[in-house]
Amino acid sequence: MTTANQGDIVVGVDHSAVSVAALRWAVSEAAKSGRQVVALRAWSFEPVADLGAAVAGSPETVADRERRQLDEVVGAVRAEHPGVAVRAELAEHSATVALEEASKTAAMLVLGSHGHGRLLKLLVGSVAEHCLRAASCPVVVIPARTVPEPEKETAAEPVGSYYPGPLL
Repeated sequence: MTTANQGDIVVGVDHSAVSVAALRWAVSEAAKSGRQVVALRAWSFEPVADLGAAVAGSPETVADRERRQLDEVVGAVRAEHPGVAVRAELAEHSATVALEEASKTAAMLVLGSHGHGRLLKLLVGSVAEHCLRAASCPVVVIPARTVPEPEKETAAEPVGSYYPGPLL
């Protein structure tokens, strides 16, 4: 699980542009408050339910892919605020389990909203909804509408690659 320390800002990072916006917000907040940021990516190896895992062939391959993608996102955001400590972590769990567990030692949890579903899920997404109800720390939800259109377009999946839907 995550090794967030008391006072860290934990950010859920998946394959979406809004999760990158959440990471940017958290890093900006950490620059003001002096906190550290933990960029947390949850993943699982379920070949029956996830075509990407089935194609990858092994849990190690999936973990390596997730690590590379997380490191790339964190590196880009870290370059924008070189004075802020940002640590990338993978958790082999569902996003709800990983984030709820991380919230137990975090100062705050920052998530992006995807805007699909019903009622509260319509506004924040199912993982964010779960975290709003179950987290042990304050939760900040960055709305999808705050992500500029060019970033949404560049966050599109590369042609010929399959990535499972957003975890957040």
